[in-house]
Amino acid sequence: MWLEGQGLASCVARAGWFRLNSSCPGSVACSRRFCAPCPPSAELCAAEAGLFVLLSMSTQELLVEAGRGERLYWRDLWRYRELFYFLAWRDVLVRYKQTVIGVAWSVLRPLLTMLILTVVFGRFARLPSQGVPYPLLVFAAMLPWQFFSNALSESSNSLLNNEKLISKVYFPRIIVPASSVIVSFVDLLISAALLGVLMALYRFAPSGRILFIPAFVLLAGGAAAGAGLWLAALNVKYRDFRYIVPFIVQFGTYISPVGFTSDIVPARWRLIYSINPMVGVIDGFRWAILGRNFELYLPGLVMSVVATVCLLVGAIWYFRRTEKTFADVI
Repeated sequence: MWLEGQGLASCVARAGWFRLNSSCPGSVACSRRFCAPCPPSAELCAAEAGLFVLLSMSTQELLVEAGRGERLYWRDLWRYRELFYFLAWRDVLVRYKQTVIGVAWSVLRPLLTMLILTVVFGRFARLPSQGVPYPLLVFAAMLPWQFFSNALSESSNSLLNNEKLISKVYFPRIIVPASSVIVSFVDLLISAALLGVLMALYRFAPSGRILFIPAFVLLAGGAAAGAGLWLAALNVKYRDFRYIVPFIVQFGTYISPVGFTSDIVPARWRLIYSINPMVGVIDGFRWAILGRNFELYLPGLVMSVVATVCLLVGAIWYFRRTEKTFADVI
């Protein structure tokens, strides 16, 4: 650096005295009251002057030292929180960019899926609905499932979609897939508004249990983050997983109690069935939204919570273990 060893305040002050010399392109005329040599080009002067002003506005320092990333990784997550907000907001803005109907896709996708499942399981299979209109039964389950499936799909490809950012700039990589999960929460809110319209059409009023919805949203977010971190890390090294994720989502729609209730599962298998984290989440949503028509299977909920915690902890461990190689492999 041409001002190496000088104080920051002096550098900023000196940067303010530089001006481009119109009679000599590529050189800089500076005030002779400072004894530091001029930079070799006008471009370098302007760039470094801007850098000094930028640094003078910041009160934080980034120190690069051996082992620092391991010791202060989680503190860096807080320091880079603005990047988290920026990535999430960027994904919200570009998700439906240059589409004809825009955000309406957040309504059409769950609505069309609800119609298909209602016809297949409600009309053809004639499965029980516990006295609740079958469209409400299905859509109450579509809320958490769409949130989970969207978050899983977006987070699993998030590292590849931000390849240039990851290969050039240091920041905790876990921010990228985590921001994708937050973006899917926007679709959840839109779908929840549509559920409110359906409940009004069917004259179905929710009970006070609906206050427990945030807890089940948190559980669904944990499951999506855990599965998303696993697949995002694996996707960097093994690109085959980008083709596996859509199959997982499609297959999960039919093995999870989205188009039917978990009561039809035989009692001796129901606890094992609840190893699927979304079983407890979907049952919880129906219990909270549809009220007294549904009872919560507590052993299954506990099993889903344990499975979610194990999935998330294991995903964080594996992601942190492989994160240091992302910039080289991606």
